[in-house]
Amino acid sequence: MSAIIALFDAPGMTSEQYDQVIKDLEAAGEGSPKGRLYHVASSKTGGWFVIDVWESAELLDRFAKTLIPILQKNGVTPPQPQVYPVHNIIKG
Repeated sequence: MSAIIALFDAPGMTSEQYDQVIKDLEAAGEGSPKGRLYHVASSKTGGWFVIDVWESAELLDRFAKTLIPILQKNGVTPPQPQVYPVHNIIKG
């Protein structure tokens, strides 16, 4: 399995910024990008936290070409993801 987990920690990001980024990604045709299996997001004290599971690092890199300018447009400093190989996925 070449799937990866990408952890994004975005200090200072607000729920309003997150919601706008999602709307802008949808408008750009990337609301459900190729290769992203799961997306989980949560607010945290002083920022936002996102966990994605991707089929491959290459597909995440391709998505980042759309994501990074959208984050910047919305006043969010693009976080550097922590990337780890997936060992196992259990659904349900």
